[in-house]
Order: sequence, then structure tokens, then C-alpha cells
Amino acid sequence: MTTLRSTRRALVLGALPLAIALTACGGSSSGDTAGAGPVNAKPSYIRAVSVLSYNGSTDDLLTGGLGWDGLAGAAPAVSATPTAAELRRRAIYNNYRALVDFTAAGGYGRLYGPNVALDGTVNAAAGAGKIAGKEYIAYADPDGTGRVNVVVMAQIPASFDPANPCIVTATSSGSRGVYGAVSAAGEWGLKRGCAVAYTDKGSGNGGHELGSGIVTFLDGTLGTAASLGAGSHFTANVLPADLAAFNAANPFRYAFKHAHSQQNPEKDWGRNTLQAVEFTLWALNEEYGPVGANGVRGVRITPANTTVIAAGVSNGGGAALAAAEQDAGGLIDAVVVGEPQINLRLPAGLQVQRGGNNVAAFGRTLYDYTTLANLLQPCAAYAPANAASPFLAAINATIAQNRCAALAAAGVITGATFADQANAALAALRAAGWEADSDLLHASHWATQATPGVAVTYANAYSRASVTENLCGFSFATTSATTGQPAAAAASPMGLLFAQGNGVPPTGGVNLVVNSAAGPILHTLADGNAGTTGALCLRALWTGTDAAATKLKAGVDEIRLTGNLRGKPAIIVHGRSDALVPMNHTTRPYFGMNRLAEGASSKLSVIEVTNAQHFDTFIAAVPGYADRYIPMHHYNIQALNQMWAHLKSSAPLPASQVVRTVPRGTGAPAIDVAANLPPIVATPAAGNAISFNAGVVNVPE
Repeated sequence: MTTLRSTRRALVLGALPLAIALTACGGSSSGDTAGAGPVNAKPSYIRAVSVLSYNGSTDDLLTGGLGWDGLAGAAPAVSATPTAAELRRRAIYNNYRALVDFTAAGGYGRLYGPNVALDGTVNAAAGAGKIAGKEYIAYADPDGTGRVNVVVMAQIPASFDPANPCIVTATSSGSRGVYGAVSAAGEWGLKRGCAVAYTDKGSGNGGHELGSGIVTFLDGTLGTAASLGAGSHFTANVLPADLAAFNAANPFRYAFKHAHSQQNPEKDWGRNTLQAVEFTLWALNEEYGPVGANGVRGVRITPANTTVIAAGVSNGGGAALAAAEQDAGGLIDAVVVGEPQINLRLPAGLQVQRGGNNVAAFGRTLYDYTTLANLLQPCAAYAPANAASPFLAAINATIAQNRCAALAAAGVITGATFADQANAALAALRAAGWEADSDLLHASHWATQATPGVAVTYANAYSRASVTENLCGFSFATTSATTGQPAAAAASPMGLLFAQGNGVPPTGGVNLVVNSAAGPILHTLADGNAGTTGALCLRALWTGTDAAATKLKAGVDEIRLTGNLRGKPAIIVHGRSDALVPMNHTTRPYFGMNRLAEGASSKLSVIEVTNAQHFDTFIAAVPGYADRYIPMHHYNIQALNQMWAHLKSSAPLPASQVVRTVPRGTGAPAIDVAANLPPIVATPAAGNAISFNAGVVNVPE
């Protein structure tokens, strides 16, 4: 680390507040007299800082006071008018469970979880796993208007050692709130005694109930857009007269931050992650910096003496990679991410192969492949080969048949019969870059509305569309349980949105509706074919050339990555069966891009895990998953431990490889490391090695 830190010392001035930068270059870090040394200057973009302490008994940083067993149990109670503390506890509970298999048979509490130490030691006592410490939370608001209001948070465990400082980033996945990565990266960092730098990356779980004007503060408590003003987590940018007209024509509607901020937040996910690190450095110096004679805190903890690992999964993983690419100031030492959602600026000449054969397609953008999946999945799910798909029955067969027929009529697929059309839809997905390994996942991904929700959210985000546009006829609303039409909810979903929402409808009682010719209704019921007209419209925003398509594609071009990690050591772990973020469009080509960009200086390892997919929580929640799929989380933890050993003990990084797991099989008996989960090895066998040569990424069969 000496050489790396010396390099970072020379780079850091351009990226940090002046006080921190001066210390990184040799300024005094102790014994400051009044005005003699650098002060701990709060970053200029930080506003509304709150600091709370947690004793590790009644409440804590990792489990909200629930302990490992409480996280596996029933949701914690909240009052009729929830307090910030109640909302926080419920938010931690829901976000923790959203990213892991929380069943004992799946490994929770035995192989991973708050009660499992980093060396694998298990503490099965009730309430184990709580971590005492402090939590700093604030808005990053660069222009002071409240239009951006990215939430950043620094968790500082009581075990933090200022003599050996470390920070782990935990940028939220999906469109989740600031606690979104508490189990994905936060837990590992806290167990290491590291501070954790969280952010919701400006796409967090912010909602605006348009009819009432109710919005949330950063802690989830409620106010009106008028009363909170710039303190609102998110308020739709709509003129009062236009909002009144929209509400009259479209009652019971909601705006969401990711979809409707009109800022294309993804373009700033890397910067937001770097800002979270800067905020955490400031918070650490508020705790441990020397106090001068004037009572002002100085700077002790700097990028030059702090180990920083950028970590996260899915969108959070993509944000970590973006941060590393943008890190001209040397804030980040290393990167460890799982199944990153990334959009690539593909270089000429790159090719991806599996088993020596070119893959069908690679390097498509999220919007491209998600809108195609949204169009084809409800039809492809009924291909005869997919008859055993988990959750298939949740897609009404008649509606699926009508979708297939509508796609055939539109010339998207061919076939005269339902079976022929479904086979054609499945073949089209494979031709577009999905591996056959993910065939059985198309049904559940569409039925749980993961695919449609993502397609509509990103269409709005990349287009910078106002909520009043009802882009492609879609909007977000509370709906009747009997008719599926927009209707008032028995209780406003805003009260628990912070605690239970994930930022992408359907969430927290707000659903995706289509304003079809017959009237607005749940998208799954629209036009008898699950709103094919709207799905075709979303697709045309990518394939078309009109002004709307041009606008959306310009938004996508703002978010593409280059593959240049600036020589930082990095590990990407990805499941071969991932149907939401397919490897052919993300990790595999990114590996090649990195090799082309960095050449011999590249320190990126890619770990491809068989029988692993995107949603570990589905292993517990969706029948049929536990038999077939192993927990990716197990390998994310391994990769973090291996990176730590590399940074601290100069252990070699594992070479790029395929890890061949063994599913649990019929009845899903308790998962076993020896039987099901082979380790990531330092040097894989030749048949498992992922290679790059002459512009070609080659993944073994």
C-alpha cells in the first residue's frame, strides 16, 4: 500500500475539499493551534446533517436493533403515524431482506448474516449481530435548490480504528433508498470495523403524492411540498396550474424520483459515490480529528492514509465502477462488485465468446435489452421448454397468448400457433444475448413486474420526462383490488414509502398503470394483452429515429462507461443465469474493455458463477428458485475478503474464472459449502479460466 498511497497523495488535490487535500499532502494532523492547521471543512454541497448514536443493544447500525434473528422474523411494528426511528428500523429490515436469501436452509445465519463473523464463526444467540456506532446522514445538494437532494450517509462503527482507517462504499442497488445496500456491502464493512459510505445516488425511494402534495424528508417523515420546500427528498417539477390540470384528468397518481426528477440521475452515480466517500471522510474527522485551541476540528483521516473499497451490487455495483473510472483524485483503492448494471461505450474490434464460439449478442444497453425483455417475456414464458418456470402461473395464459398474437401481428415474432409464437419469442431473447441458462427466469421476472417497472422507470429517466407526460401511456397510481383501475388507497402509501418502497413501482402500494383506450388500468390487465401498445412504444424509443427516441438515446449516451479503472485492483462477481442484467451485455464485455483500455496494467478479475442469478431474495420467496439457484451473496463476501487480503497482505487476486456450483436440487435441502459452493480459487483449472487475447473475451463452456 505504500506505493499506492504515495501515488494517491500526488493525485488527491483536485478531488477533495481544500482542508482534506492539504493534510493529504503533509499538512499538520495533530496538535493544531487556533488557525494554524487545516480545519475539517464540510464539503460545500452537504446540507441538513443529522447525527445519531446507536448503543448496539436497543438499536444499532446494521440491524436496526433487531439482531440477526429479528431480521429473519416478522416485520417490526410501526405506529399509525410512524416516527423516524420506526421508519428507519423497518427500512433496514426490508432492505436487508431484499438482497439476500434470509432462510436458514439458504445459508442465512449459518454462512452469512449479521451473526456470522468474517472468519465464519457463528453466534446463534438471540439478538446477535448488532453493531454500535454513529450515523451521519445528509443531503448532497450542489446548488442549494433542493432539486437534486442526493442522500448520503456515513456509518461509523464503535470498532473503527482511526490509526488504521478504512471505508467501504455501499451505494444503493436498484432505485432503493439510502439503506439499500446495508446487507450487500454495509454489513461486510461494519464487521471489518470500517466506516461505510452510503448514498441513494439521486434515484432513491422518493415519492410525491400528486393529489395531496405529500412528500417525504430524508428520514421518511412526511410533509407537503410547500412546507418542506428545498428539504423535500423529491418534489415533481410541475407548475401549479399544470399539476392541477393533470390531477383532474389523472387522479390518484404519484411521481417517483428516479423516473420523474428530469435529471437522468444515472449520469451522476459515480460522482455521488465519490461524494459519499468525501462526506464520510469529513464525518470521520468530526469524530477523530484533533481539536485545536479554538475548538475547531482538524484533519487526521485522509485519502492518503485510508483504505477505500468501492463495493455494491446491481446499480450500486455499476455506480462503484463509474466512481473508479471517474476517480481522478485517488479516493478509491479497489473495487468489488456483484452483477453490475452498466452501460458500455464499446470499442471497435471487441468480441465475446463462450466455449470458443461468438455469443449471439453483447454490449447492449440496459434500456435496449430491458424493453426487449418487457415486450417478449410474457410470451416467451409459455414456450414448451419453459413449462417448469418458477411463477409461470402468475402470468395469465390467456393474456400471454394474446400478447404473443399481438407481437405476431406487429411483425415482432412469427408463428401461427401460441406454441410457435412463444418459441419464437424465446429464440429472439437468446438471439439478443440472453443465455439459455436464464430461460426459466423470464416468467418470474415479468410476473413480479421487475422487468416492466424497470422499463418504464428508465424510459422516463433517460428521456427526462415530466410525470405529466404519461410517457407511452404509463403512469403510477394506487389501484382498486377488484377492478385494477386507479383508486384511492385505504391509507396513503406515503406514510411507509421510505420503509417499504424500492423506488420502482409496483412498490409500497403504488402500481404501474396503462392509460389504455378502455381507460386506465393495471398494465397486466390492459387491452387483454398486458398493454402491448405501451410495450411497443417503449421499445420504439430505442429503435426509432423520431425526436422522442433521439432524446432518450442522448440520455443513454450520458451514462456509458469506458472500462478504464485507472489500474485499480477490482473483482466483479456475476451469475451466469442472470436474466435481469445479462453477463453478455455487462461484465463479459466490460472485462474486455478494461483489458483494451489498461493493457498489462489491468488488475480486474471476473468471477462467473454458474446457477446464480440476480435476485437472491427470490430464492426464499419464489417457489422453484431454491432448487435451482445458489446465493450470489456468498461469493460477493468471498471476493471482498480476497480483496482485503490483497490490499493488506499483498495476497494475489484470484484469476478470472468460472466457479461451477451445484444446485440443491429437489426439495432444496440445506445448502452446504462443500457440496454446493466451491470457492473462488487463486488459479483456476484450464477449463475454468476466463481469458482475453487479441480483442476476444473467451469464457469456457
